[in-house]
Amino acid sequence: MRVRLLALFAGIVVLASCVVAKKKEKQVLPDVVLKAETVLVVIQPDAKEQLTNPNANLNAQRAVEEALMRWGKFRLVLDANTADIVISVEKGSGKAVSQTISGGPIDSRPVMVDSADGQIRVGGQKGHPPDTTSTSDPSAQDSRVHTGTQAGHSEDVLRLFIGGVEHPLDFVPVWTYSGKDALKAPQVAAVADLKKVFTESQKIAAQREKQKQQQAGKRIP
Repeated sequence: MRVRLLALFAGIVVLASCVVAKKKEKQVLPDVVLKAETVLVVIQPDAKEQLTNPNANLNAQRAVEEALMRWGKFRLVLDANTADIVISVEKGSGKAVSQTISGGPIDSRPVMVDSADGQIRVGGQKGHPPDTTSTSDPSAQDSRVHTGTQAGHSEDVLRLFIGGVEHPLDFVPVWTYSGKDALKAPQVAAVADLKKVFTESQKIAAQREKQKQQQAGKRIP
């Protein structure tokens, strides 16, 4: 009986090891992201502005855009209809509960001209583009300024969505990164981690494609 139990335990360990190995080989980012050429960066629609730092989300949005331009993998666009992927940002307050402000000019993005790595971008859109989601915060559309409190969201959050669909932010993000100061320039840890995941996903995709070709070659008589 003891030998059988040991054999059963050994089998479970081997099976668990195989499961872990498979998880390590899992492609984190789907092919549609790996083949993406354009990206739109927006503020998460339900994100609130900090009362003590009302431009926190706008600064995070700009920091992510600049980090993406330095990376040079994607071309920035200002329209969700032309974006292969959409990235939303939400700046954390660093506190469990924080005072917030919304509405009025605080939710408007100033006109700007950017140029980096050959990319030129002229912006004059809202921080919360209406075409990215079917739901919106009424206070963000109000001309009056509102104050309130928000629980949670103490850390910065970056979410990556598949573009090319109506209201992309209504879908589940394919990748999410959160952490303290993850959207802070100049490091922008969230984008740095995205680059690592992207590179690893490319390697895994290439390995799978090579294996597929090898298997197809074996089937040819």
